[in-house]
Amino acid sequence: MIILKLEKINKSFPGVKALSDVSLEIEKGEVHAIVGENGAGKSTLMKIIAGIIPNDSGEIYLEGKKIENLNPTIANKLGIVMIHQELMLYPNLSVAENIFIEHDSNNSYLKTINFESIFKEAEKILELLGGDISPRIKVSRLSIGEQQKVEIAKAISKKAKIIIMDEPTSALTITEISKLFDVIRSLKKQGITILYISHRLDEVFEISDKITVLRDGHKIATLETNKTSPSYVVQLITGKTFDTLYTSFHETLSKEEIMRVENLNISSAFVKVKNLCFNLYKGEILGITGLLGAGKTEIARVLWGIEKKDSGEIWIENKRVEIKSPYDALNLGIGLVPENRRQQGLIGQMNVAQNITLPSLSQICWWNFIIDSKKEIEVAKKWIEQLKIITPTLKQKVENLSGGNQQKVVLAKWLATNPKILIVDEPTRGIDVGAKAEIRKLLLELSQKGISILLFSSEIEEVLNLANRILILYKGEPKGILPKNKATRENILYLAMGLEKEAKV
Repeated sequence: MIILKLEKINKSFPGVKALSDVSLEIEKGEVHAIVGENGAGKSTLMKIIAGIIPNDSGEIYLEGKKIENLNPTIANKLGIVMIHQELMLYPNLSVAENIFIEHDSNNSYLKTINFESIFKEAEKILELLGGDISPRIKVSRLSIGEQQKVEIAKAISKKAKIIIMDEPTSALTITEISKLFDVIRSLKKQGITILYISHRLDEVFEISDKITVLRDGHKIATLETNKTSPSYVVQLITGKTFDTLYTSFHETLSKEEIMRVENLNISSAFVKVKNLCFNLYKGEILGITGLLGAGKTEIARVLWGIEKKDSGEIWIENKRVEIKSPYDALNLGIGLVPENRRQQGLIGQMNVAQNITLPSLSQICWWNFIIDSKKEIEVAKKWIEQLKIITPTLKQKVENLSGGNQQKVVLAKWLATNPKILIVDEPTRGIDVGAKAEIRKLLLELSQKGISILLFSSEIEEVLNLANRILILYKGEPKGILPKNKATRENILYLAMGLEKEAKV
């Protein structure tokens, strides 16, 4: 049975045609994935379905009835609910209050705010999702995965027929993703339809029944998941035939040690890193992975002088060093591509050229304080060309670039400093499949030019495909360093979960 039908949906923004004649049919009780590069039109289409923005033309039918003048209130009443990537919960309210806060004030128990009633109602809904969350607990005390469940409970409380999930796993651990998929399968059994937006094709192939590919605002195809392949979907998403992304991988390691870390101990609010030891060779990509809370980001921040270590030694080119600030790291030839590029890696209001040259101002300034505009443009142009950064002009504000191009700007600004070591923390998070391929290929090319890379990533496939060796962390403790030939997804997961005895190494 077709629950949702879209006919020739069009939407334009100033200077951009976001959607062109998109037609789509969604069946009741299916998980239907919507995939495409950033800017393909996925979010625009979902916002139209959820009534957040109007379409310019075209028709929407729900259970065979035409819907007009759609807005979020009407959409919710009709059973269409969208769960945004940035969860929209009130942290200081209880789980139950969050579930029912958007309900019609005509509900008698909400008129008098009978908390016992809403706790009981919330408990019934939470039981459908596994029953492992108390309706009385404050949302601020929940993990991201548990908060995701509360959003789903909110949708069920509104008697949702269609739930739109926008990048639902972007901040979840492997365990939380598995639990979310169990919930999605349970919803599917109840006849609830899921529209699932994701850049992660491995997840799309695990959970979806059908996949619709959008490119440049056009619907390219709708495919049955079990009758297609990830490589074909990537080809449809990008419009290109992708050969293997990792053909340039080199197994042979240089014997020239560039960095050594001995007995590094770190205390943070979230995790304690204990007795971390590793070495890094010239031109090597050393992957460092683990589940959420394993200590990856804390290590990256200490190695770049943002946070202090408790104890331990760091050696660069056989000299013991103290990295007390990013300035020290920069002078030692270390660059950092941080986990959150928008908040920590870029200044959104500054233009592309200014962002690229920011760490190397001493190279483009007269008397250390007057910027030579000519040199600034030369440096920026060089890296825009080398990294193939797509921007209409050097003066474009960096916040207006796509996620993939923003990440290239972060890389460019450190490459302009001529680094020996590049620390990259979750380098492909939140960017589309085509941009991921480009960033990963770029990291391989940099390693072949002799730059040593510390690759901090929670994506196991990423470290498996890119790294020469992989260091696995469990709750801040190193559980082993696997060479390429002994690294498998299973072994990495066993070690990342603290199950060393199960790992076949």
